Amino acid sequence: MSAQAHSDHHGDASGHGTLKGYLTGFVLAVVLTAIPFWLVMGDVLADRQVTALAIMAVAVVQIIVHMVYFLHMNTKSEGGWTMLALIFTVVLVVIALSGSLWVMYHLNHNMMPSALHDMRNMP
Repeated sequence: MSAQAHSDHHGDASGHGTLKGYLTGFVLAVVLTAIPFWLVMGDVLADRQVTALAIMAVAVVQIIVHMVYFLHMNTKSEGGWTMLALIFTVVLVVIALSGSLWVMYHLNHNMMPSALHDMRNMP
C-alpha cells in the first residue's frame, strides 16, 4: 500500500503528528505543569485567590496544548466536526457549572440564617 493510499484511507486532511510536534507538546505540558507547582511551593503570590486564578489560567492553556498537539484538534480535521463537538461540550460544561454555582449560592443565601440573632431565635 502506498503512502498516498494510506492517507486517503483515513479520509481527513489533517496529519497524525510528527516527532517535532509531539516533543513540542511534551515540553509545553511539562512547563505548564511546573509553573503551578512553582507558584504553590515557592509561595510566589501572596494572595491565595490570585494563585488559584493563575493555576486555573495555566490549566486552560494546558488543555489547549493537549488538544492541539496530542489530539490534533483543529478546524480542518474531520471536516470541522471535532471543533463543533468541542464547542458543544464547552457550552454544556459552562451551563452545568454556572447553574450549579448559582443554585449553591442561592441555597446558601436563602437557607442559612443571615445573622447570629436569627440562630438564637431558632427552636
